[in-house]
Amino acid sequence: MNAFEKEIIRHCSPTLAGIKTGNLFSYPFSDFCQLVDQINDWNNSLNSRGVYFKILKTNASRVLIYVYRKNRLLRDLSCPRAESFLTEIGYPTKRLESCLDFLSKRIENSSNFPHEVGLFLSYPLEDVQGFISHEGKNCKHCGYWKVYCDKNEKIKLFNKYKKCTETYYQRLLDGSSILRLTVAA
Repeated sequence: MNAFEKEIIRHCSPTLAGIKTGNLFSYPFSDFCQLVDQINDWNNSLNSRGVYFKILKTNASRVLIYVYRKNRLLRDLSCPRAESFLTEIGYPTKRLESCLDFLSKRIENSSNFPHEVGLFLSYPLEDVQGFISHEGKNCKHCGYWKVYCDKNEKIKLFNKYKKCTETYYQRLLDGSSILRLTVAA
């Protein structure tokens, strides 16, 4: 097990388990080409199980990696309310790759992290909109994201994500591979 695998498990277990659409994590690199090869290897291994890796942002020594379940993301973004919300802020929602490229450009070019990223990470639209309208203040609970609606349900969900990550990390330490831990779509 290497450092990259540990970071995948630490940050993306709920996505690997199929209980969350996507996760983001930042990863340092010393050799960008080697990291791209590693990500391509992960895509070759996990795409057949419905999991994809995409670099959304690169700077001199770190990348922001989005790990996602393509079918879930397509479903999430095709929800009429989510699609309308994204279209209003300029997203080309008809093709997933175009939508992801637009998100990448928004992350690269925004002085603040674009809040709509939550829709790519299984955050409910109500919480994304609540965060935007309240400017990140006055939330009912703060967990994996700031909660503005259905606090008790979100706390249960956060506990599920936490338990999943703990279980996956222990299984990785016990010798399970990420491929074996990844639930097929």
